[in-house]
Amino acid sequence: MLALAKYANAALMFFLELGVLGSVGYWGFTLDSGWAIKLLAGLGGPALFIAVWALFGAGGGANATFPLTGLARAALEIVWFGGGALALYAAGVVTPAVVFFVLFAMNAVLRIVWKQV
Repeated sequence: MLALAKYANAALMFFLELGVLGSVGYWGFTLDSGWAIKLLAGLGGPALFIAVWALFGAGGGANATFPLTGLARAALEIVWFGGGALALYAAGVVTPAVVFFVLFAMNAVLRIVWKQV
């Protein structure tokens, strides 16, 4: 049963990672600007997040170009997932932003307790 919960927690992290990209893209396309700025933010924002994650955090650091561990990894995750929640908040959808951050916090605590980091 515990193994199933650990797999579910790992799957949740994957979906949260995708949620960050969707949140940042959504934020970009909800800006009060012209279409050029919306396209730049809506497509460029997720691209920037992808680049940072690929360089420093992919695969728990195992697939990253410059893998981070310890406090540096924790800071990256807080900025990454917090950025997703902040993007939702900036887009004006407060409840989903709070739910997103709470899910991230629960996921992070369980990954630490279950030594999935």
